Amino acid sequence: MADLADLFKTIELPVMPALGLELVSTLDKQRTTVAEVGALISRDPALAAKLLALANSAAFGLPRKVANLDSALQLIGMSRVRALALSACLHNAFSLPEGLHAEDFWSYNVACAGYAQWLAEGVDSDAVADRQKVWLAALMLRLGEVIIGHALPDALPYIELTPCAPGQRWDRERQLSGFDEGEVMAELARRWNFPADLVEALLWASDPLAGKPMHPIAGILHLASHLADQPSANADAIDTLPVPVMSALDLKYGWLKSTFPERATFANAPFAND
Repeated sequence: MADLADLFKTIELPVMPALGLELVSTLDKQRTTVAEVGALISRDPALAAKLLALANSAAFGLPRKVANLDSALQLIGMSRVRALALSACLHNAFSLPEGLHAEDFWSYNVACAGYAQWLAEGVDSDAVADRQKVWLAALMLRLGEVIIGHALPDALPYIELTPCAPGQRWDRERQLSGFDEGEVMAELARRWNFPADLVEALLWASDPLAGKPMHPIAGILHLASHLADQPSANADAIDTLPVPVMSALDLKYGWLKSTFPERATFANAPFAND
C-alpha cells in the first residue's frame, strides 16, 4: 500500500455516531461543563442506561446506588463518564471481521485501557493531565487492526497467528499492510477530529521513542499494549517491558512492582457483554 488513503479506499470506513462526534468536540474544551456532557449523553437513553448499570457494578465500588445520569456524573466524574460513553460509540461504529473473536478482542482493549490508566498514575501529572483520555486512547489502539482486517482479510489469520510475542502483532501488520494498527487508527481519529495529542499518541504508539520528543501518552500506550499481550501478566511482567520507554516516562521500578494491578479488576467498558 502506497499510503493510508489507498488502504482506506478499499473498505467502507466506520462511521462515528453523531453523538460520539459531539462528545469528541468537548474533549479539548477547557470549559466543558458536567451539564453539557450530561445533556449530550441523555439524548441516547440506551447509552445512559448502560452507563448507569456500569456505575452500579462492583467494579466502581460506589457507596450508594446511582439512580440517574446526573448522580453518575457527580460520583464517577465527567471525564470518566464521557470516556465510557465514547467507548460505547466506538463499539457501535466498528464491526469485527471474521478472524477476530469479539469477546477476546474487546476484553483485550479493556485490559490495554486499564493498564494505560494505571501507568498514567505513575507519570508526572504535567505530562499527562487527563488520565481518562489515556484510557480512551488505549481502548482505541487496536481498532486499527479491524480496519486492516477488513481491507486485507486474507492477512488477518497471519496477524492473529499464535503464539504472538508482545509487540509482534505490530510487526506483522506492517509486513502485510505497510502500517500498524496505531497508525491506521490515528488517521481515522484525525478524520473524526479527535484531539491532536490523542491522534499523535496513536500514531507513535508502536515506536514511541521515534517521536522527538517522545509523546508521553504514546509511551504509555506502548507499555500498556505489551502488558495486554500477556494474558497472565503479573508484577513480573514489568521485567519484560522496554526499559528505554519506562525511563523516558520516568516510571519508578519499585512503584510499578508494588502497585501492579490484576487484570480482572479493570472496570469493563459498557459494551463488554454485548
